[in-house]
Amino acid sequence: MAALGWLTPRRRSATARSVLAGEASAEAARKTSQELEELAQEAAPGTGEPEFPVYGDDQAAAFFDLDNTVMQGAAIFHFGRGLYKRKFFESRDLYRFAWQQAWFRLAGIEDPEHMQDARDSALSIVKGHRVAELMSIGEEIYDEYMAERIWPGTRALAQAHLDAGQKVWLVTAAPVEIATVIARRLGLTGALGTVAESVDGVYTGKLVGEPLHGPAKAEAVRALAAAEGLDLGRCAAYSDSHNDIPMLSLVGHPYAINPDAKLRKHARTLDWRLRDYRTGRKAAKVGIPAAAGVGAVAGGTAAAIALHRRRR
Repeated sequence: MAALGWLTPRRRSATARSVLAGEASAEAARKTSQELEELAQEAAPGTGEPEFPVYGDDQAAAFFDLDNTVMQGAAIFHFGRGLYKRKFFESRDLYRFAWQQAWFRLAGIEDPEHMQDARDSALSIVKGHRVAELMSIGEEIYDEYMAERIWPGTRALAQAHLDAGQKVWLVTAAPVEIATVIARRLGLTGALGTVAESVDGVYTGKLVGEPLHGPAKAEAVRALAAAEGLDLGRCAAYSDSHNDIPMLSLVGHPYAINPDAKLRKHARTLDWRLRDYRTGRKAAKVGIPAAAGVGAVAGGTAAAIALHRRRR
């Protein structure tokens, strides 16, 4: 840690937590990669850009953000919906999840205050539950709420890397258990995500390090690349958010997918590749996923409230 000696104590603490979160996520991801690797299909490459990805380059890999890059909306919200259905928490918590999702979809950005609230909510809900139980439930929730929200265009990009014989990882602030389920269901190599502490297979309600967000994502990718013997200059990364610029800047092939305004501007300045799979003029301008405007959000929230009232 000598390289951190110039930092103030407060800055050093934040940086150390980012490194810890990144290393913890990389370690967790590597533990699951072997069982997921066999799911990757072997086929001829095809992205419409013959020069990339390079077929057979085993020192290259791809890193995909999850929320609004691979999937419409926030994975933690959809997971919360599934847990509510299974009576893990009360209706007031569902309304809070609905508000967080509404903010995410309308703003198209990751707000630290809302992310903190979502994290605290999730940790309090899973505290005392077994990891195996949440993993099993996660499989069901994926089928119920997430599968239909995968962006086909981004999925095709990930498959192109798999077809080229490269490993593909999700990199997300979502819990690593949720991310691992999604990665497995998509046939990806594995996932790096926020690591919740568990003792004897039971969640304690605490995190290992900090959420895998911003600089922590870059640290996780760097740690995984070192462990896997990857050349980051030959790797690719994909994200919708300017918060992931540290991760995107690590690799030789950064992509802005459904970018927010700040990332779009940054990508154009640096001549990064852009892909936008949303439809509609408004979505292209402000980053709202297709068919996810005010009406859709309000309708979903109203439906949840109505369902709760009928049950009462």
